[in-house]
Amino acid sequence: MKLFRRFSFRNPHSEFRIALLLLLVLLGSWSCSKSDYSGKVESVTIGAPALETNALIYIAGDKGYFEKNGLNVTIKEYDSGGAAVPGLMRNDIDIAIASEFVMVNHLFQQREIRAFGSIDKFENMFLIARKGPKIGKVIDLKKRRIGVPLGTIAAFYLGRYLTVHGLGPADVTILDVRPDEAANALDAKNVDAVVTWHPHPDKIMDRYGGGIIVWPIQSSQLTYWNIIGRADWIGTHRDTINRFLRSISVAEEYAFLHPEETKGVVKKRLGYNDAYISKVWEDNQFSLSLDQSLITAMEDEARWMIKNKLTSQKKIPDFMNCIYVDGLKAVKPEAVTIIY
Repeated sequence: MKLFRRFSFRNPHSEFRIALLLLLVLLGSWSCSKSDYSGKVESVTIGAPALETNALIYIAGDKGYFEKNGLNVTIKEYDSGGAAVPGLMRNDIDIAIASEFVMVNHLFQQREIRAFGSIDKFENMFLIARKGPKIGKVIDLKKRRIGVPLGTIAAFYLGRYLTVHGLGPADVTILDVRPDEAANALDAKNVDAVVTWHPHPDKIMDRYGGGIIVWPIQSSQLTYWNIIGRADWIGTHRDTINRFLRSISVAEEYAFLHPEETKGVVKKRLGYNDAYISKVWEDNQFSLSLDQSLITAMEDEARWMIKNKLTSQKKIPDFMNCIYVDGLKAVKPEAVTIIY
C-alpha cells in the first residue's frame, strides 16, 4: 500500500532552467555572504510544531544565517500551528508558523495577523481507522467518532474528504484530539478513526500493524506553511522581517545545493532515522514564497467554513489585506507572485 505521495521541492522544467537556477543560487549565496549585519542583535521567538516542514528555519539556525543577520532566534514548540497562533496573540512569541487554514480561522475572528512568507508546501494528512468487521470503507464511518485537532487545516481536509465519500457533518461525531494523542485515543477506543500527520501515522502503524486502514485525504491540494506575525509587530519590525527573510532565503539556497546535509540537520533536530526522513522528505516543497495560489487556497477554505457554519461571518475577507509582501519583495522579489 502506498501511503505517502511523493513531491519534489526541486522541479525545474528543463536543463536550461537548472543551470540558470544554479547560477542565481551561487550569485545569491555570494551576495548574502558579503552582507553580514553589523547592528544590534535582536531576539526573536518563533512558535511552531516540531516538524520537518520547518526545514528552512532549522537550516538558518544551524548554519548561523540568523546570527549573520543580527537575529537571536529561539523556537518555542507547540503541538500544532493552530496552537501557535493563539500564543502569538498572547504575545508569547513574535512569529508563528502555521497553515493558511489557521490564518483563515483567526481572520474570521477579526484577529489582526499577517503572513509575510511561506516556507514549505506539503501533503501529509491522513485519516486512520481501526479495521473491523464493520469498518472497511470510508462510508463505514457513518455514525462513528472521528478525532481531529480542531482549529487546524486537518478539520478542513477531513470535512471535504467525507463529503466526497457521501458523508456530511451530521453523519459523524467529531472530537477534538491532538495529533500526538491520536494513537492513544484509538487505543482507548475513544474514537473509531483519527486525522493526523507526520510523524504520528508511523507511530500508529507501528502500534497496530495491519489492524488499521490509512486514507490520504488532501486530494493533491498542498498545505502552505506560513510565517505569521501580528499586524502591530510587523508595522514596527520591518527591518527585522527583512533580515529574517534574508536568513531563510540563504537557507533555501543551502537546501537546494546540499539536500543530504539538509536532511541530516532536520534528522538530528527531530530525532528521525534515515528510513523515516527518506520516506517523508519529498512530500515537501521547501521554498520561500508568496504565491497567488495561497490566496486561492484561503478563499476555498473560507467558503467551506461559511458553508458548514463554522463561522458567523457570511462574506469571504479580502485576504490580500492579510498578506505583507514588502519584506519578501525587498529580499527575494521573484518569489512574490501574488497579484495585487
